[in-house]
Amino acid sequence: MNDIHESVTIEGDVKLGIGNKIYPNTIIYGPTEIGDNNIIGPNVVIGMFGQDTRNPRYDASSGYIKIGNNNIIREFTSIQKPCYRDITELGNDIYLMQSVHIPHDAIVEDKVVITPMCVLAGITRIMEGANLGMSCTINQFNVIGQYSIVATGAAAMKNVKPFSRHIPGKGISINEYAIKKYGFEKFSEEISNYVFDNKRPTSHEISSIVEKFERYHLESNRLLY
Repeated sequence: MNDIHESVTIEGDVKLGIGNKIYPNTIIYGPTEIGDNNIIGPNVVIGMFGQDTRNPRYDASSGYIKIGNNNIIREFTSIQKPCYRDITELGNDIYLMQSVHIPHDAIVEDKVVITPMCVLAGITRIMEGANLGMSCTINQFNVIGQYSIVATGAAAMKNVKPFSRHIPGKGISINEYAIKKYGFEKFSEEISNYVFDNKRPTSHEISSIVEKFERYHLESNRLLY
C-alpha cells in the first residue's frame, strides 16, 4: 500500500513498491521503477528528459530511472532521464534535500546526502556515503568518492578521493565526521596515509573502497584533487 496524494501525476510505465509516501503536485513519468518506503515531494519531478545542449529535444521515451528503498526526496527536486547511457539510478537510504538537481545519466549510490540547491552535471557518480554541501556544483563526468564531502558553495571540477574533504582554497583533508559516523575509526591511520600520501590501503575494507573508486576514476578520464 502506498500513500499518494490525489494531486500527484503518474504517467507511463511506473512501478511502485510499497510504503511510499508521495506528497502533493509531484509528477512521475515512466519508465521509472521506485522501491519501498520512500518519501517523495511535494513538487518533485521525476522522469523529464535531461538537459543536454547537444541534443535538447532527444527522444527520452525509453530512458529508464530506477530509485531504491528508504530514500527521502524533498520538495522541488528534479530527477531526469538518461541521455547517453541506459539509466539514471539512485540507490538506498539517500537524502535529497530541497531543490536538488539530479541530471541525465547520474548514479547516486547508497547513503548519500545532498543538501539544498546542489546541482550535478550529467554523467556524474556520487559514491556511497558522500555528502554534498549546500549549493555546491559537481562538474560533468566527475566521481565523488565514498564518504567524502564537498564543501558548501564549492565547485568540484575534479574527482574527489574517498574519505576526503574538498574545500576550495584549502589543501585536501580528512572527513573525520564520516569516519566516525560509519565506524571506520580503526582504519584512521590507513585512511590518512591514502588521502595524503597515496599509500595503498592494507585492509580489505579500505582496499575495496579505494579500488572501486579508482575504477570509476580511471573510466571518467578526469583529474583528481
